Amino acid sequence: MSLKELSDVTYFDLNNEINIPVNNQIPLNKDKEALDAFIKQNVVPNTKEFTDLRDRFDYLIDNDYIEPEFFNQYDFSFVESLYDYLKGENFHFKSFMAAYKFYAQYALKTDDNAFYLENYIDRVAMNALYFADGNEDLAMSLADEMVHQRYQPATPSFLNAGRKRRGELVSCFLISTTDDMNTIGRTINSALQLSRIGGGVGINLSNLRAAGDPIKHIEGAASGVVPVMKLLEDSFSYSNQLGQRQGAGVVYLSVFHPDIVQFLSAKKENADEKIRLKTLSLGVTVPDKFYELTQNNEDMYLFSPYDVEREYGKPFSYVDITAEYDNMVANDTIKKTKIPARELEDEISKLQQESGYPYVVNVDTANRANPIQGKIIMSNLCSEIMQIQTPGTVNDKQEYETMGTDVSCNLGSTNIVNLMTSPDFGKSVSAMTRALTFVTDTSHIESVPTVQNGNDLAHSIGLGAMGLHSFLAKNQIEYGAPESVEFTGVYFMLLNYWTLVASNEIARERQTTFHNFENSDYADGSYFDKYVADDFGPQSDRVKELFEGIFIPTTADWATLRDNVKKDGLYNQNRLAVAPNGSISYINDTTASLHPIINKVEERQEKKIGKIYYPAPYLSNETMPYYKSAYDMDMRKVINVYAAAQEHVDQSLSLTLFMRSTIPAGTYEWKDGHTNKMTTRDLNILRHYAFRKGIKSIYYIRTFTDGEEEVGANQCESCVI
Repeated sequence: MSLKELSDVTYFDLNNEINIPVNNQIPLNKDKEALDAFIKQNVVPNTKEFTDLRDRFDYLIDNDYIEPEFFNQYDFSFVESLYDYLKGENFHFKSFMAAYKFYAQYALKTDDNAFYLENYIDRVAMNALYFADGNEDLAMSLADEMVHQRYQPATPSFLNAGRKRRGELVSCFLISTTDDMNTIGRTINSALQLSRIGGGVGINLSNLRAAGDPIKHIEGAASGVVPVMKLLEDSFSYSNQLGQRQGAGVVYLSVFHPDIVQFLSAKKENADEKIRLKTLSLGVTVPDKFYELTQNNEDMYLFSPYDVEREYGKPFSYVDITAEYDNMVANDTIKKTKIPARELEDEISKLQQESGYPYVVNVDTANRANPIQGKIIMSNLCSEIMQIQTPGTVNDKQEYETMGTDVSCNLGSTNIVNLMTSPDFGKSVSAMTRALTFVTDTSHIESVPTVQNGNDLAHSIGLGAMGLHSFLAKNQIEYGAPESVEFTGVYFMLLNYWTLVASNEIARERQTTFHNFENSDYADGSYFDKYVADDFGPQSDRVKELFEGIFIPTTADWATLRDNVKKDGLYNQNRLAVAPNGSISYINDTTASLHPIINKVEERQEKKIGKIYYPAPYLSNETMPYYKSAYDMDMRKVINVYAAAQEHVDQSLSLTLFMRSTIPAGTYEWKDGHTNKMTTRDLNILRHYAFRKGIKSIYYIRTFTDGEEEVGANQCESCVI
């Protein structure tokens, strides 16, 4: 029976029955029945059979399904022992959605799409063998982490590991352009190439001269950033991996760029078709000065990037606007325009209500916390990657005269529920760090030299987390309660500590550090000051109970780590980042990322299938009260949780805010006595609150309308781990 012609199956109907209450209760048993039916009716009859393990691998290699090179690094007897271990762990999916997602999106299939060629442990084995690069101990450790779902590689890594015909293992890219036609042309070519490879592409446009700026001393000749945005949107639409997926990109612009209003207007529903952007995402970089000006209800000046670069000798993005603002205002050689700061703030909020955009990057916050010499100027398609970049220069032959550094994202995620039960938390994180490091070591994006250069110099990775709400509900802790904030802080402190330990070990083994380590806050030890001075371990009895049996580093342990890092360095320039965790969280039977759930039983619209229902993990009469919808929650609670994690994350976190068009009474005190409809003021207040709490970035604003529709729902599949 071909997978294309499945009939007489019952699992979709059984799954849909979850949405039909029985005696006013959710019939969760129907999900188990749907799972069992799916395995029996779909998986078993459509999985290709082999006589033994050797026969299976011979078939996969002979028919060009997997790369023989990585496989031949191991004695076959080891591969057999790895499989014996994995089978002995008796893995089973816990929900219909998990199994369906895996077999629909991740399982290797025959070229004619008639049979599955692997089950979950086959994919785990392939990942473990591939990322271990011939190291048997590491392969066993990774297999252990993945079969117990403590570690989940990013979708591109998990999907493509070991395959002969595959895309890249990396998740997304960041590139920046400077203010000349050669670099703009090269940027558009880079967008085409990176979109073809796969993954979302973030592009910084803040350095481009504004509409009306001079070209070759001709005033008013420049067209500004919007035409470049249109070219990029068309590029992503064209370069779409043979039609398999829509190319995805985001462009970032400074709020102090003169084109900022036109930039935002291009995303509006009623924008002129000549400038309207339908698929390109928007992000704004926001220095501290903007918050100050809006808070004081002052006018703000927008500065010509062309003039600023002439005055300061460096591209606009690399000028500290907060520090130089008054000097730039007083400088008559810099062309500037004046607008009320709060009007621009309201325009940002209006667009967020309408579309969910723009993302917000608090660029000064990011740079204050940045331990690396250099400047963060933008983020990626999901706003969690924040790494330094340097500008390049391109000649008339489209060759790099000065090689800049851009970014590729190598992501993976811990499953909080399962990692908290690890027999050795530190060993688990060490294995994850090494798996991610393999991805960065073997990533070669030759078509975009600046990305390749940045990856070669930085060896950056991004380990994150998923399943926070699952963990809290399972342990009957309210999301946003003090215990939840404290737990989150301790958990990410541990991720920070153990990734530092692992990166230090790799640097010692290889006698190699990331580029310019000697000028980082790690090298002089100052990064560790707060950890040596204060105890970041659990304080309350409840959180101490949650971490019982897990090693918590003391200030003395941090001091030892500091000394080790000063002596031998770090291999990875960046280590931690929390992505949105989309479809892959379903396979892990957990909630996505760190944000709260939307519904106790989530309804997803699957292409060609219809609706599939997914009950919240560990949903029961006991956990039900702790699964409050994000749309019914004070977003300051979500911000507090994310801020607790951000304290220890060297990059950023994809923080989504969930709002209702009609806000429930009592949610926000400033609504008392005023309209219960969401207004721009609500979003303005929440962005300022996030800024004060040290949040580096805000991803989507998702709005649940009175018509029960979602505005700004995340459709990005490129960076969702």
